[in-house]
Amino acid sequence: MLRIHSISLGCPKNRVDTERTLGSLGPIRLVDRPEDADCVFINTCGFIAPAVEESVRSIMDVLHRVQALDENAPRPGGKSRKASRPAGLERPLVVVAGCLVGRYGKKVLAPDLPEVDLLLDNRELERWPGHILAALARVKAEWGSKAAPAASALPPSSAVLPPAGRLLSTGPSYAWLKISEGCRHACSFCTIPAIRGKLRSTPAGMLREEARLLLEQGVKELVLVAQDVTAYGRDLRSARGGGPKDAANPGLRGLLEALLPLPGLARLRLMYLYPAGLTRDLLLFLKDAGSPFVPYFDIPLQHAAKGVLERMGRPFAGDPRRVVDNIRAVFPDAALRTSIITGFPGETEQDFATLADFVRETRFHHLGVFAYQAEEGTPAAAMEHQVPDREKQWRRDTIMDMQGEISEEILSSHVGQRLSVLVDAPHGEWPGLHVGRAWFQAPESDGITYISGPGVSPGALVDADIVESSVYDLTALTDAREDGE
Repeated sequence: MLRIHSISLGCPKNRVDTERTLGSLGPIRLVDRPEDADCVFINTCGFIAPAVEESVRSIMDVLHRVQALDENAPRPGGKSRKASRPAGLERPLVVVAGCLVGRYGKKVLAPDLPEVDLLLDNRELERWPGHILAALARVKAEWGSKAAPAASALPPSSAVLPPAGRLLSTGPSYAWLKISEGCRHACSFCTIPAIRGKLRSTPAGMLREEARLLLEQGVKELVLVAQDVTAYGRDLRSARGGGPKDAANPGLRGLLEALLPLPGLARLRLMYLYPAGLTRDLLLFLKDAGSPFVPYFDIPLQHAAKGVLERMGRPFAGDPRRVVDNIRAVFPDAALRTSIITGFPGETEQDFATLADFVRETRFHHLGVFAYQAEEGTPAAAMEHQVPDREKQWRRDTIMDMQGEISEEILSSHVGQRLSVLVDAPHGEWPGLHVGRAWFQAPESDGITYISGPGVSPGALVDADIVESSVYDLTALTDAREDGE
């Protein structure tokens, strides 16, 4: 059995790529240390400079540990490091994949990382498993291992990942379902189109089968992710010479119609909904769909000042209040999440005041705020009137302080209510305590609900009384009412 040490960095889309790749390698066993692996797989992030730095640190740490496997170096008890490894390769194959490779290219990275055995670009996702298995077969033959897989067992390099090829890493409660690759937009600050390429939607039939298999494993919540979920299917429709571009996207509607009736699906959540794609027709469709759709809208608005939005090149550069009003007209109690960039080039004090007023008035359930960073190769990096770093950070902190007060007020309103909580995992430090999420809390993005009591276990969907709130989290008990009677 192939031993794999896996590191997946960055966004949920990367996590899905990792899970699909590992699940398509055949029988494997995950190991905690790279020293014990036949293959170390590092799926990197390269979206912004801090992510690049984290990816490089992770690679260098693995290479340092792999290079320490000097078979001649003695160990306590007289054993060599080679003897301490499980039978198989003399050292693990080191594979670096993902956005770092997509951003800088193999020709640039290979000379700087000669110890890396295989570099894999985002644009060849479907070929990752075949490339890895082929490389393992090659090095095992070169290093004299008897464990090399037969050439006939290797998938062809053009093979499409089968729906069953998925090794879940999120536990029994939820799973990400990546519905497309790449992006059709050209925001002036973003590196994603250059890294991941143009929009490429996965056919609905393949996604439905993947979703069905995930649900059969006990998963209760599916979280649909893409760079822009509302754009799903537009490339497929264009290839067929399909309908008008300004119509509500039948591709996304068709996909949702295929997923919503699946047995075992308790929650269906949509992440990364670009405001331009949230048409009234789509909102009415979602309202009519009802459960298990969760009325949680993650809309990356980025700003509220029209001039800033135009310089950002956002696909929707009008008044973001219209988007919020449209959602709340159909879903009055919707949970809203957005992301904001402060200090974008040319952002004036008035622009920032407009942004602050918008956040204060809208009262988002969840808000991510990022101080602008100039990314090499993007149009925004070359713009005039760059805002000083100190000012960008002050503006970011100001918005976050405001949001903290809003979040605390919203969460406190739930104290005393009974809510359905999906239990994700045991708490790492407190026996009997688990972490879970109410319907308005998305995994790995928002706050959590600490929960305990009868019936609480990973993967369980339980009714619980909210007994306490903080700035971003809730505390719940499944038997609070019974104890009080």
